[in-house]
Amino acid sequence: MTTDGRRLAGALSRRVLLLAACALPIGAGAQTRPAKRQAEEPALSAARSIMAGAPLSVFLTRPPPGARLAIARAGDPAATAIVVVEPRTLVPALPTPGIAGAYELRLTVEKDGAPVILLRQPLVTTEPTATLAAPEKVGRGQHLPVRGIGPNGEMDRVVLVAPDAPADADSQRFFPAENVEATLEAPDQPGLYELRYILNAPVSGLRILARRPLRVE
Repeated sequence: MTTDGRRLAGALSRRVLLLAACALPIGAGAQTRPAKRQAEEPALSAARSIMAGAPLSVFLTRPPPGARLAIARAGDPAATAIVVVEPRTLVPALPTPGIAGAYELRLTVEKDGAPVILLRQPLVTTEPTATLAAPEKVGRGQHLPVRGIGPNGEMDRVVLVAPDAPADADSQRFFPAENVEATLEAPDQPGLYELRYILNAPVSGLRILARRPLRVE
C-alpha cells in the first residue's frame, strides 16, 4: 500500500472511532446512583385565632400512626395538655378552651410511654359571645321559636329556665352545634322565664354567655 493509501486508511479509522464515541449516551459507562428519597414529613394547618369554646378544624397531612392532637398552654411540657384528641379523619375538629388566652396546638406521638411534640402552632382564643332571638312573650304551652348563636361548641346549649336558676339547671333545651334554630314549648305556668346560651367548654366549664327574658301569659 502506498504512503497516501496508509494515510487515508488511518484518517478513516479515526473518523469511525470518533463517530462511535459520539453515538454513546451521555454518562454511559459511569456508575448510576439511585436518587435519595426524602422522608415525607407530617404537617398540620389550622386557624391561629378563634372564639373561645368554638370547635377548631385542623387539616392534617401524613400523620404518623398513633398521632394525637392536643391544645395546651404555651410553654407547658409535652405531657401537659388541656385537650387531647386522637384524630379519626384528616380534618378533625377539636374543642377549644372556653377562656380567652394564648394556647398552642400540637401534633404529638407517644415514644417510650410519653408524648413527644412533632409539630406546634400558636393559637389565640378571643372572648366568647352569644346572641339569642325569640319573642318577648308567649302563651302557656304554645310553641316558642328560638335562635341561639355563639361558639357553637359540641356541648353548648340553649335552655329555658327560671331567672334565678343556677347555670347547670336543665330544662327544655337545644344544641346550637346541631342547629342554631329550634322550637321549644312554653311552660304551663305563667310568669317570667329566661332563655340562656350556656357555654360548656374545657377550662371554663359551664358559663352563661347570653340571657333573654321571656314572659309566659
